[in-house]
Amino acid sequence: MIDHLFTRIASRIAAWTGQPLTFILALSVVIIWSVTGPLFNWSNTWQLVINTGTTIVTFLMVFLIQNAQNRDASAMQVKLDELIRAVDQARNEFIGIEHLTDAEICLIRDRLEDDERQAEMLDERQQGLSRLLERR
Repeated sequence: MIDHLFTRIASRIAAWTGQPLTFILALSVVIIWSVTGPLFNWSNTWQLVINTGTTIVTFLMVFLIQNAQNRDASAMQVKLDELIRAVDQARNEFIGIEHLTDAEICLIRDRLEDDERQAEMLDERQQGLSRLLERR
C-alpha cells in the first residue's frame, strides 16, 4: 500500500519537476530572493531563507530522483531479460547478472570482448583463405 502511494507521488513529482515551467518557477524564486536583498539589508536571515529552502528541496529531490532511476533501471532490466528469453540464439546465463558484483560484471565484459576479438580474427582469417582460394 505505502509502496504504491510513494511510487505514484514520486512519479508525479518527478514528472512535474522535470518541466520547463518548474525551472522558470525556481528561477523566479531565486530572482525574487536576490532582488529583496537590499530590502532586508542583506541580513543573515535573508540568506538563511534561501539556504534552508534549497537544502530541503535538494535533500528531498535526491530521494525522488534515486527512486525514479531505480524503477527505470529495474523496468529496463526486466525488458532486457524478456528479450534474452525471446531470442533463441541468446545466452540465458546473462539473465540476472545485474545482481553480480562490479568485479564479476567487468570480468564477464572482458571475456565477451575477448570472444568478439577472437571471432573477428577468425572471420579475417576465413576471408583471407577465401581470397587465396579464389586466386587459383
